[in-house]
Amino acid sequence: MKRILILFLAVAMASPLFAQQIQQVPLIEVEGYAERKIAPDEAVFSINLEEKAMKVPDAVNVLNKKTQGLSDALKKARIRDYKLVADNYSVDVNRIYQNGTASDNGYVARQSLRIITSVTNEDLQKIVVAIQESGDMSYNLHFGIAEVTRKSLENTLLTEALKDAEARAMLIGNTLAIRGLRVFSVTMEPNYRPQPMYLNAKVAMAESADMLIETDDQTLTKKVYVKYTY
Repeated sequence: MKRILILFLAVAMASPLFAQQIQQVPLIEVEGYAERKIAPDEAVFSINLEEKAMKVPDAVNVLNKKTQGLSDALKKARIRDYKLVADNYSVDVNRIYQNGTASDNGYVARQSLRIITSVTNEDLQKIVVAIQESGDMSYNLHFGIAEVTRKSLENTLLTEALKDAEARAMLIGNTLAIRGLRVFSVTMEPNYRPQPMYLNAKVAMAESADMLIETDDQTLTKKVYVKYTY
């Protein structure tokens, strides 16, 4: 116990001394920045299913039939290069609040479906038709940058951001006649993920039999903070 107490006191006494030593180190802190504009390469149809029933199995069975019906419709249409992903499944008590009183009225089952494909897929219109033929399903269509694309640019953006930070530090050093700059620490800002662009799918597709897509480029960025000592 005494040893633990002595160790704790030693650490407590050393921490302010260490912090003071850090403050005495001459530092130059710069920000490095890199960005790339890239066209969206992923199209995602988001479908939210909900079914209410007095018994859990009844609600679940209806959801399963709707999901299977959509899967069959996509296969029947011979759509190429897509993934049908089911997630965010839940079953909750269908609790109704009225006049300040809560009452339970069976159960509500929910399921999220995503049809993921490429922006250039020629079968986007067929996917819309398959969704519409699968029953009463509302959906959203959005365009974004696929995870594999973001990861492929990760090292490139990081390298460019570090070089940008180095160039700024060298500019400061040369301007102020500071010699012998050395890296003291590097901090990376969390990756920026651009928000996907949403399209009012039903309106856009009702205007034309062929689906025409014109999307703006999205921006991927990387920031680093580098401290140099001398």
